[in-house]
Amino acid sequence: MLRNQYDTDITTFSPQGRIHQIEYASEAVKQGSAVVGARSGTHAVLACVKRSVSDLASHQRKIFELDTHVGVAVSGIIADARVLSKFMRNECLQHRFAYESAVPVGRLVRHVADYCQRCTQRASKRPFGVGLLVAGVDELGPHLFETCPSGDEYELWAMALGARSQSAKTYLERHLEEVKQAKRDELIRLALAALRETFAAVRDAELTEHNCMVAVVGIEEPFRVYEDAQVAGFLEAIRPAPEPEGGSATGAPSASEERMEDTS
Repeated sequence: MLRNQYDTDITTFSPQGRIHQIEYASEAVKQGSAVVGARSGTHAVLACVKRSVSDLASHQRKIFELDTHVGVAVSGIIADARVLSKFMRNECLQHRFAYESAVPVGRLVRHVADYCQRCTQRASKRPFGVGLLVAGVDELGPHLFETCPSGDEYELWAMALGARSQSAKTYLERHLEEVKQAKRDELIRLALAALRETFAAVRDAELTEHNCMVAVVGIEEPFRVYEDAQVAGFLEAIRPAPEPEGGSATGAPSASEERMEDTS
């Protein structure tokens, strides 16, 4: 994107009806490391790639627990994500204090979307350069929401954000019916398999327990984050089985073995 006379502040529309500062913030979301979210009738799952600036630095945390029934995965500027996650935690606490119950997930997402949208109305502010995938459970069941820097929010069955996320979205579109009917472990497997698709275009890169995190919340299961060795068991379920030596996977003789029998 090239600079032009219509991108100097957040309140100026271009002749095409675009606000370029919001588009620049959306580009920051696309540059972040990939995150995947999926929900079924019983659970909601978040999965993300852990990425650090160098081998000498630790990774930035990308999944935040907001309450026992809801959490968020982020892609984009992590500093902005920490501000929004703190705002959402305060909303959860205030709702529990006032109503003595957990905040409905849809209401929480609308509040944070309105907060993001206020930053697109004043020249003294800039949009938050982060996209959120909010997963939670309330009286209506599991939910998965996406929020954008513009303040838009959508409820989804599955979604992926960040770098090379289109390949993950394509995988989720192909397996959407499986996602809707999946149980807990199967939903985690589908989310990790979609996240693995973002590594397809990267040479010598592989999804391992050291570079990914998973979070799960269900109707009778509180929000919980898995990482490092805790993720290894889930990754084993999506690794292809090795072919046995000395023949095909079905146990039939190979072509070379058949030729040897003909000549004997």
